[in-house]
Amino acid sequence: MKKLSVLFGSRHTWAWPYVLFLVLFVVLPLLLIVVYAFQDANGHFTVQNFIKFFNTSEAVNTFIYSLAIALITTATCLLLGYPAAYIMAMAEFRTPQVMAMLFILPMWINFLLRTLATVELFNMFSIPLGEGALLFGMVYDFLPFMIYPIYNNLQKMDRSLIEAATDLGADRMHVFTKVILPLSTPGIYSGIIMVFMPTVSTFAIAELLTHNKITLFGSLIQRSFGEGGLTMWNYGAALSLIMLIIIGLTSFFGQSDSEDTGRGGLL
Repeated sequence: MKKLSVLFGSRHTWAWPYVLFLVLFVVLPLLLIVVYAFQDANGHFTVQNFIKFFNTSEAVNTFIYSLAIALITTATCLLLGYPAAYIMAMAEFRTPQVMAMLFILPMWINFLLRTLATVELFNMFSIPLGEGALLFGMVYDFLPFMIYPIYNNLQKMDRSLIEAATDLGADRMHVFTKVILPLSTPGIYSGIIMVFMPTVSTFAIAELLTHNKITLFGSLIQRSFGEGGLTMWNYGAALSLIMLIIIGLTSFFGQSDSEDTGRGGLL
């Protein structure tokens, strides 16, 4: 009995299920992507999958276009989300709760259903589906993921810093640019990552809101695994690995910049 008590009373014991989950559903799938990316259909080592990507102008252009769509979506979400998060964090009484509820409500429904509803909304008003509809759908689906990290960061901010800046003679603009904005940088970084990562790899939203007229990089990967058969799995794995590398580099350099600029203040 003592052995069982010691075994289940240790924090390390309760961590093992999470370690097992990470190994099976995170580490192992990523290793499989790497292995398949450097193999041909016969299982032999090759780098032809990457050469094929860089030699295919359509695939490269699609990748660049997907990055541009992701950047525009992320920037739009930031421009719309920061003021909303600022109002929610700085408002008094029940305003933040009401606004938070309004942003949460659409997230209770699956994003595919929301996208289909958006398609019907455009059809109702006879608005043609295309790039504009795609950007609207992207912003609509991922805007809450920009708002909440910034809101949580602003809400936890020490308000005495704002009072100190005001007492030292800073006006509202200087208080915002010298105190509030620098201190909210970690929330901005988290929001950018949470919007950029899924946006650059999505394919369902593009297919529904453009009727397959616009192809994103995620669609190329999906077609390689879904429609290309087993012979295209290696090429799809190579495309996935390229995307993972780009996202990883973006996260690494973004985190470094966030650490440098997150030390806000009046200095």
